[in-house]
Amino acid sequence: QAQLVESGGGLVQPGGSLRLSCAVSGFHVSNYFMSWYRQAPGKGRELVAGIATVGTTNYTDSVKGRFTISRDNAKNTVYLQMNSLKPEDTAVYYCNARRGWPLNHDYWGQGTQVTVSS
Repeated sequence: QAQLVESGGGLVQPGGSLRLSCAVSGFHVSNYFMSWYRQAPGKGRELVAGIATVGTTNYTDSVKGRFTISRDNAKNTVYLQMNSLKPEDTAVYYCNARRGWPLNHDYWGQGTQVTVSS
């Protein structure tokens, strides 16, 4: 049974930092494309950052230079280090795991709230 459990969200002041964790069970993170999405109130879900099985990473333009996605294979956990946070980063952050054909797996966590406010 695949399970993704996010943690690390909370309230932080502008300019502050948070580290989100996505603890995975039921499969290994190194075999899936792992990513973080976010959804702000009244908006659609957007891809924030992703890490491929080979370790290459990609980021949406608004977080480049501020956020870093990483993976700890021994702990089977994916992280999102968020620095220089802005009020517009406020959203529910979701962890996603995807693997294509022939498995066609697409797993989601329950989300963790990040609020950036003074």
